[in-house]
Order: sequence, then structure tokens, then C-alpha cells
Amino acid sequence: MVKIVTDSVASIPSEVVRARDIEVVSLYVNRDGVEHREADMDVAAFYEDIADMIDNPPTSSQPSQHALEELFDRAAEARDEVLGIFMSSKMSGTFEGAVRAARACRERFGQFRCTLVDSTSNCGDEMFAVLDAADARDAGASLEECARAATDAVAASRFIFAPESLAFLKAGGRIGGASALLGGLLQISPVLTVADWETATLAKVRTWKKTLARMADTFKEDISACGLRRVVVHYIGAAAPAVRWAREAVEPVVGHAVEVLPVSPVIGVHVGPAVGLAYECERAVPGKLTAPASELLFSL
Repeated sequence: MVKIVTDSVASIPSEVVRARDIEVVSLYVNRDGVEHREADMDVAAFYEDIADMIDNPPTSSQPSQHALEELFDRAAEARDEVLGIFMSSKMSGTFEGAVRAARACRERFGQFRCTLVDSTSNCGDEMFAVLDAADARDAGASLEECARAATDAVAASRFIFAPESLAFLKAGGRIGGASALLGGLLQISPVLTVADWETATLAKVRTWKKTLARMADTFKEDISACGLRRVVVHYIGAAAPAVRWAREAVEPVVGHAVEVLPVSPVIGVHVGPAVGLAYECERAVPGKLTAPASELLFSL
């Protein structure tokens, strides 16, 4: 059997995790000296005062090596093959930690087979790769076929988001390819995305209303050119603005209700209050990934 493994940053609802038999290894949020296991957090309660955290932003940490090795050892003992899909290796050491854990497990269990996929992104963008892999597994696909479903999803998905300000990204040093927006440009209301493992600037807009409109236009352009398989609206902070935007701007485009989900707190503490949109197309989305699929994979 192929065991699908991911991290908590994928932001997959707990009921979906249970229903799809997905194993989740948790990252951690550290606030005021208290460590919170992300998979167990009350996200709505945590986000209630996120705007006030800018003066003392929480930090985040990856899963322990012990937790990853324990997970892989359980799979090896059950004679399962593992497909692990993790957040961008340029945003966290989680993927490299999984590689080390897989190698350690292989030393203990010589028959252990494992393929790890670097999703190059996070949140819904990572979630879609996990769900496509689970669909393939449930249809009887092999480990290699499940991995191919995941890498196809990586190339075919996009995550676009609009932070209310760049203050959190600047404070956390996580702005990546969007660094040109800093300095005197902090009054810009940008549309950001994730491409080739890092945060990048999709558009520079001057007002929040134009920012939301630009996100909706990008979504329409992508699905017009590449089709649509899955979509989710994301938020950090209060849910109401995201729910309203989903109803007014996204649902009329797709013709049905769209799920609105909070972003992983591990990501949220580095971005601050924001609204976003993650979607998977039927074909590769231009500009999302320039590397070959082989660069996303580690196999034993």
C-alpha cells in the first residue's frame, strides 16, 4: 500500500485528512515562549489578534527528526511504501529533514521504498498535490504513478495572495523574490504568488480594491487558458473578508460554492493578515515552475 504523508502547512482540513487516509506531520508555532503544535491549534482563536503580533512576531519550527523517523518506521514495519509531499524546501527545512529520516529508515529496513516530493509551495498549492496523489493511490496507482500525479499538480497549480501590508514578510525575512517591494514601496498593495519555490511579485497595485480585482482577473485568465480542477479561498486573520470576496468574485466565475479555509499558522505568522486564492488547473500554469519534475523528487 502507498502511504500518503504531508506536513501541516498543507492546510488540509482534519476531516479530509481522516477521510482520505493521509498522514500529517506537524510543524510548530512558537509564541511568547510557548510552543504550539500546529496540527492541534485552534486557528480561528490564534488569528483573532494576529495584527497585534507584528511588534513581537511568533516564530515557527519544522517537525523533529524523531517524529519523521518514527512515521517512516511505522510505514516500513507495515510494509507500506511512502509518498511524502512537503512544503517548499526554500521556505523550510522540512523536506530535507524528511530526506534524512527516509535514509535513516532505509538503514533499519532494507526493503523500505519511499519517494518524497518538494511541492515548491505551501497551503492550498501544496494541498492539491497531496489530494491528487491520494486520488491516484485510491485508484490503484503505483508509488511512481502517485508521485507523477503530485508533480503534475505542482506544475498545474497557483497560489496568489494579498497581504494587508508587507510588515510581517519584512520582519520575518521571508519575502524572497518580492524583496523589490520593500523600502519606499511599502505603501503598495501587491499581489504575491509562489513560483520556483519562493515568494514572488505578480502585480503591484495601489489600493486594496484593485488588488482583489487583480487576483480575480489572474484567476480568470489562468482557468480560461488552462482549465480548472480545484479551488479554495484562503485567509489569514479574520475570515469575513475572504468569505465575502469568495461569494462576490470567485463563485460567480466557477458557478458553485467555494471552500474558504484559513492558511496554516506557520505561514500566517510570516505573512500577516491576508486574503488569497489557491487553484489547480487541468494543465500546467505558465510561470509556476521552470525546473523539470525530476528536481522535485527524492526516491529510495
